[in-house]
Amino acid sequence: MPHRILSPDEVAQYLHLGRAEIERLVKNREIPFETRGGRVVFRVADIDDWASRRILGFNGVRLAEYHRKSSERTRRLLRHEALLPELIRPQFIFPAMMAKTKASVLRDLAALADRTGLLSDLAELVATLQAREQLCPTAVPGGVAFLHPRSPQPYLFQASFLVFGRTLQPIHFGSPDGQPTDLFFLLCCQDDKLHLHTLARLCLMALKTDLLQQLRAAGADAVALHKALLSAEQTVTRGLNPDSAVARQQKENTSFDADPSFGHTGNGNDRSQD
Repeated sequence: MPHRILSPDEVAQYLHLGRAEIERLVKNREIPFETRGGRVVFRVADIDDWASRRILGFNGVRLAEYHRKSSERTRRLLRHEALLPELIRPQFIFPAMMAKTKASVLRDLAALADRTGLLSDLAELVATLQAREQLCPTAVPGGVAFLHPRSPQPYLFQASFLVFGRTLQPIHFGSPDGQPTDLFFLLCCQDDKLHLHTLARLCLMALKTDLLQQLRAAGADAVALHKALLSAEQTVTRGLNPDSAVARQQKENTSFDADPSFGHTGNGNDRSQD
């Protein structure tokens, strides 16, 4: 999978972008590509790394738009809109990590992944996490990091899953704002498209809800932490599926609000604005 080659049309679909945008990125050399026999091609490993860094750096508006498009594309592949109920359990949560360095965080999270019974090679996971962090840190402002392998490696995992750890003391993990990190997610996805979609969803949950505050306030109760994660996902997915009952109700409410006879159209508390 890491050595798979994509055409411009395939990479546009993979990244949820238009063909014209891909051509612009290639022209400006803003995206990794190769020329083979006069054709522009893209290596999956390079594109996955580039896309991961791009998602981690998105602002709120661009992240929400990317997440909306990735939700539309992956909906046909998934049984449910929600991802987390099938990816993480309370047993996959470590609320009191003793780690005090970046290296020990990587080891502790990899060990937690190993205890799920879904990891095939512990040493290989640690090595690819180290390679990813050396290339570009996965920490973002807010004291949270979204760790993942250097490139898609489906053979490492028997199924896709997610683990979460919270350190007792914040650790400098390379966040662009220079602040330490104490909340750590580790994404272990077999499918590269699922990886990017899950990464975008977690970033959106951290940015658009009070999830990070809840994760810090929940104490050492893994069940409470798990519930906070599921609740935050429900918040950011509400209304995504146009066929859902919630989405239909929201559409009806919007139509009512648009009618002058129903008064004002909002309450001024939209947290999604940047």
